[in-house]
Amino acid sequence: MTVSITDVAEATGVSASTVSRALRGRPGVSEEMRARIVAAAADLGYTASRSASSLASGRTYTIGVVVPYVGRWFFGTVLDAAEKVFSAAGYDVLLYNLGSPEARKRFFTKLPIRKRVDAVLSLLIPDPEEAAALRSLDVPLATTVGGARPGFTVVGIDDRGGAESAVRHLVNLGHRRIGMISGASEPLHWTTPLDRRQGYLDVLTDSGIEPDRALEADGGYTVEGGERAMTELLALRRPPTAVFAQSDEMAMGALRALRRHRLRVPEDVSVVGFDDHELSEVVGLTTVAQPVAAQGREAARLLLAQLDEPDAGPPRPVEMPIRFILRETTAPPRTGRQR
Repeated sequence: MTVSITDVAEATGVSASTVSRALRGRPGVSEEMRARIVAAAADLGYTASRSASSLASGRTYTIGVVVPYVGRWFFGTVLDAAEKVFSAAGYDVLLYNLGSPEARKRFFTKLPIRKRVDAVLSLLIPDPEEAAALRSLDVPLATTVGGARPGFTVVGIDDRGGAESAVRHLVNLGHRRIGMISGASEPLHWTTPLDRRQGYLDVLTDSGIEPDRALEADGGYTVEGGERAMTELLALRRPPTAVFAQSDEMAMGALRALRRHRLRVPEDVSVVGFDDHELSEVVGLTTVAQPVAAQGREAARLLLAQLDEPDAGPPRPVEMPIRFILRETTAPPRTGRQR
């Protein structure tokens, strides 16, 4: 049996017009109610009547999504949350996975997305030429990574502030030799690694700790990379007593390396991550939590709102809240250890 908008309205206890506004990203609906309506529409399998809407508006009712690594937790979580919002509003998703330099170059050279989508959610940071290519599509653009850029609606977090809270926690515990496992910004042009590194350096400097490049290792934002980077740090003549990993996945790799070297966490080495990955609580990881799924939902909602009000222009950047979560992987440095 076909599910109607009335069915969604009855399931949530609101009017059909409220359901319509919520699913189309229109104002006048609280975020709590919008989330309830989107969830109910997804559970019931409701989709808007695309044929009638397409004839009336001339839209494709397709949203293009561009990602660097669809298989990684952050991007997959954002994509899943955004797709649910798009689907509930009657839109399909056309996905482009640009995980290699070759795929990325081919996409921006040919721009196969042209005239096939009504809007684009880009989960990578384009260089100036790539950004110009996306703007040439003349459709609403949004992203959940990086800072503000012309023509894009940006939904993100304070990466620098989050890193500062993580490293300040370690300093307050008494650690002075603090390592960092990061990810390179190239070739994806990410600002996240740079912003989180700057937060790390700012706290060290403010605390009178001389930064040491030997205490920085590239973990590539993967578990395997985090394990490799932690192994490099442990091989130093004076290894760190604490480590800030720029992502929880790298932190989990660090924990694996420490376990393999028969070092105890946090008694021998403290570890702090960033993200609040779905497995972070399982391993007791102290971390900085960011609302990953909520960023995807908000970016999708703002894109739909722009489609309904094309003359309004891109909204101002939206900064989502972050919070520090204390768990079991941090403690003061053990007495007698090199600090």
